[in-house]
Amino acid sequence: MKIRTMEMSVGAFMLAGILALVFLAVKVSGLNLHDSAGETYTVYAHFNNAAGLTPGARVTVAGVMIGRVSTIALDPKDNRAKIAMTINSDVNFLPQDSIAAIQTAGILGEKYISIVVGGDPELLADGDNIVDTQSALVLEDLISTVLTSLGGKEAKENE
Repeated sequence: MKIRTMEMSVGAFMLAGILALVFLAVKVSGLNLHDSAGETYTVYAHFNNAAGLTPGARVTVAGVMIGRVSTIALDPKDNRAKIAMTINSDVNFLPQDSIAAIQTAGILGEKYISIVVGGDPELLADGDNIVDTQSALVLEDLISTVLTSLGGKEAKENE
């Protein structure tokens, strides 16, 4: 009887561990199991570099999620990343001069789009473009710039 109790305890512990791993995997992936199928509209933005941004990424205003990235494609007209964002229809107050920036959240480096609201009286509608954008900060480019500048200083000191 004691062995049976031990087996049941180990089984319950294993089941709890598997459920915890599944929960963490869903949280880290950004998957939302209870997305509302409410009304949305689409807004577009063009970025020089959309590195790390994925479809399904969050779109936020002041830290509050207002939508998701639906598609990422290369625009053949200007060779920039064209991002389509589905915005909840209850967020119908985004001015035309808003700024969209690709930001990084958390230690894992999850990318999302943050919209900074402007002051234009004209509002964004379905199919409109956000003109002002800030591309993703690529860590490798930043490190390369720092190392290049440090290498240039060392070369000058050695002369």
